[in-house]
Amino acid sequence: MAKTMQPQELIDSAVVDPAGNKLGKVGNVYLADATHQPEWITVKTGLFGTKESFVPLSGAHTDKDGVHVQVDKDAVSDAPRIDADGHLSPEESTQLYQHYGLPVPRTSPDGRMGDRMGRDPAMGGRGRTDAAGTRGKSEKDAMTRSEERLNVGTEQVETGHVRLRKYVVTEEQQVTVPVRHEEVRIEREPIRDGERGTDIGEAEQDVVLHSEKPVVRKETVPVERARLRKETVTDEQTVSGKVRKEQFEVTDDEGKKHRRS
Repeated sequence: MAKTMQPQELIDSAVVDPAGNKLGKVGNVYLADATHQPEWITVKTGLFGTKESFVPLSGAHTDKDGVHVQVDKDAVSDAPRIDADGHLSPEESTQLYQHYGLPVPRTSPDGRMGDRMGRDPAMGGRGRTDAAGTRGKSEKDAMTRSEERLNVGTEQVETGHVRLRKYVVTEEQQVTVPVRHEEVRIEREPIRDGERGTDIGEAEQDVVLHSEKPVVRKETVPVERARLRKETVTDEQTVSGKVRKEQFEVTDDEGKKHRRS
C-alpha cells in the first residue's frame, strides 16, 4: 500500500477492482492482530447493499475515487459467505486466504485473526464496534420472511366390505346318448327235397324284444374352489391446496418499489 490506511477513512468508501469496476462500498474494516493495520474489508453488494463480501487489502491503495483492490469482481462475487460478526476465526480467515490465493499468515495467541472497525454512534459515527452490539442491532432490525408449505402424507381409511357367497341356479342341459332296441325280421329258407313237412294247422312263436332307454341320474362333484384375498395396489393421486407466503418489498427514496421473494 502506498500509504498507511486509516480504518475510519475507509468506511463507506467505494471499492474498485483492477479493471475499474465498482464492487460496492466498504461496510467494515478488519485489523490484523500483529500489526493492527487494516487487513480485510467487507464490501456491500446487491440491491441496496444487502450483502457483504470479504475483500483483502493486500496490495490495495486509496485514491480520490475510492479503495483500489487487487482482486476482480468475479473473485469477490464467488468469495465464501462469512458473517461479519466482529472477528474472523482461524478457519474463516484461512478459507478466505485460500480463495483469493494469498499466503495464510500466522494467527494470534488467542486464535483470532483481527477485530472489526465499523460505525459507532457514540464515537461520532466512526470507531470500534463489538460483535455483540452488531448482532443485537442486526437481529433487532432484521425481518423474518415465512411461508406455508404443503405436508402431504397418507392415512389408511375403510372404503367398503367385499363378501364372497355361493348360490344355486337351475339351467337346462341336453345330452345326446346312443340307445339300442331290438326289431323282428322274418327269415325264410326253402325246404330241400326229401324233407318231411308238418301237418297243416295253426302255430305261433313268441319272441321277446328289448330296447334301451335313457336313464338320468344326478351326482354332485366339486369343480373349483374360491376364496377372497387382499392385495395392495399403488397408484398416484394429485392433491392441491392453497398456501400463503410472505414477500419482501423494498421502497427507495424515489418511491420505486422492488419486490423480492
